Order: sequence, then C-alpha cells, then structure tokens
Amino acid sequence: MSAERVLIVDDDELILKALARILEAAGFEPRCYAGTDDALNAIESDAPVVIISDYMMPGMDGVTFLKAARARFPGAVRILCTAAEDFRVALQAVNAGEVFRIISKPWHQQELLATVNQAAEAARLRRENERLTAEVQRQNGQLREINLRLEEMVRQRTQALLEGLIAALDYRDAETQWHSRRVSLYARRLALQLGIQEPELTVIEHGALLHDIGKIGVRDRVLLKPGPLTTDEWTEMKRHPELGWALLQRVDYLRPASAIVLQHQEKWDGGGYPAGLKTEEIVVGARIFHIVDTLDAITSDRPYRKSRPFQDARDEILRCRGTQFDPRIVDAFLAVPAEDWERIRLDVETVAVLSADLAENPPAADELLGALETALRA
Repeated sequence: MSAERVLIVDDDELILKALARILEAAGFEPRCYAGTDDALNAIESDAPVVIISDYMMPGMDGVTFLKAARARFPGAVRILCTAAEDFRVALQAVNAGEVFRIISKPWHQQELLATVNQAAEAARLRRENERLTAEVQRQNGQLREINLRLEEMVRQRTQALLEGLIAALDYRDAETQWHSRRVSLYARRLALQLGIQEPELTVIEHGALLHDIGKIGVRDRVLLKPGPLTTDEWTEMKRHPELGWALLQRVDYLRPASAIVLQHQEKWDGGGYPAGLKTEEIVVGARIFHIVDTLDAITSDRPYRKSRPFQDARDEILRCRGTQFDPRIVDAFLAVPAEDWERIRLDVETVAVLSADLAENPPAADELLGALETALRA
C-alpha cells in the first residue's frame, strides 16, 4: 500500500526539510511547498490526507491558505503550525472549523507525529464514512428499484385476481360485471369529492368492485331466480355480504376492502343488513357505495324495467338523505357535475363493447381492458 501524502507549506526551507524528514521516517510521503500559490495549484494532483501550514507567511497567512485548501480539496485534514504569539488567531481558526489541530513552534517530535497520525486517521474515517454513505445510497437505490418492481408485481397480480373474481361472478350473473366496474369508478369519484386520498381511495374502489363477490356462494336457483324470492331464499341471498367478507379475508392485499363488502347493504338509519348498523358505525366506503349503487341501479337497464334519467337518480338520493344515506356524502354527490357520472358510464360502456369485440382474443382483450381502466381512474 502506498504511503499517505502530507502536504507541507512553509516559507522557511529548513522547517520544510525538518518536517519532511520526520514524516518520511514515520511512513508518510511529504510534499513540500515554500509558497501558498504553488501548494494550492498542486493540492488536487497531490491529493494529500493531511495538510500542514505555517501561519505567518508572505502574501497569504496560514488560516487563509487552509480555508482555500478546504474549498479545493475538502477531504484533507488541516493542521496549523504556529508560534506561541499567534495562538489567539490560530484558536479562532480552530473554532471556525478550518483547522483540525494546532502544532506549536518549536514542536515536540512525539506531539507532532501524534497529531499527524490523528489527522490521518480522521481523514481515513471520513473517507470510509463517505464510502459507506455512498454504498448505502447505492443499496437504497437498488432497494427502491426492487420495491418498485415488487409493488408493480403486486399491483398486476392484484388486478389479475380482481379480474378473476369478477369473471367468476360474471359466469354466474352476466349483469354483475359491468355494474361492478361502474360503481367502483363512481365510488372513486365520490371519494375524491370527499377529499379522500390514497391508499384509502383504492380500498374504496376495490370494495365497490367486489361488493357482490359473496354471491359466488349463493345457489344458482336462488341467484338466478326470475321471480320473487321466498323467505328462505331471501335469507340465503342476504348472506352474500358475509360470504364476500370471508372470501376476502384470505387475500392480504384485499382484506382492507372486506369491511366495505360486508357492510355494503347497511343503511344510514339502521334499516340495512347483515348487522343493522347505522350512521358512522358503517365504514365510509360502504356509505359511499350505497349512494353510487343507487345511482347505477336507477340509470341502468334491468330485466324488469328500463333505465331512468340521471335527474331521477339525483332526486331519489336527495329524498333518502338522512334515512338510507349519509347526509354529508349526499351533499358531496350533489356537488359532482352530472357530466362526470355520464362520462364514467360512457367510458365503461366503451370498454364493454371493445371487450365483446375482442372476446376471441382474450390476451389482447385483457391488455386493452387494463389500459382503458387505468385511464378511467386517472
């Protein structure tokens, strides 16, 4: 390993030679300069670990030189060599942070070498700290990249799982898929109106998208029955929020949305099911869903009736303010321009048509569907 360099500046040639001999014998590589300008010009190429400067020199005193040396090569540790009468000025330099230590003239050799060794060790520790800091920053950068890739992988797998769950339900109930997509985007828009931010925003969207997932556990003859349900059949149908909640408990990243699925049939006045919760006992995502579900139910075609205009849905939601619906969320709903709801509906209809056209090419359909839905949420 090459010897560590010590840059020495003094206008006295004898002192330069004496310091050089002492430091060379101690294993250092001295670089001696009689003038401050020459020393400053050479400092970057010499790359010293320690700089020793006399105080009283012509043209530039030692404190001024060490300040300039610090600006040009901050990695070197600086030592001021001064006579006793200059001590007050030198102390100010130490306090200002320009100087690591002071060596008095005439010096004691042991004290001189101890000071230079301490300065060299301080420089080594500083370099090691900078190296470790850079390494930590590099590793943190790699960790951020890994986390971003993992987050993207989780997002893709979450989306794939959501698509799979909705597709599974769609096989049972053809109307559910596009209804679920509409209300999920309606719920996101209303949550934004309420000032809700991520990650709760996505939780609400997922809860609305999967609100009926528990219907997978309802028998076909009940789920698909064209006429009125019997009391027993209605009891079975009313279990779907709890079935959906139980299903989502098994998926870590969907579990936060499970409360919305469980409570999506609860009403503000306590007249809903399965638990008869009321007012703010119901999570905000379920209270949001209840309003947008009503909006979609009224403005969509159903087997037993035709869709009605947006104004009818608005009037019905306003009529039920404080009974079925949270008054504050109703007010937020009324503040959303009607064009926003219409745009969401038309966008989902576009996705539905394109998806049907691409049904013979499922990978292309899935890719297009994902891109369009990302755009819808933007």
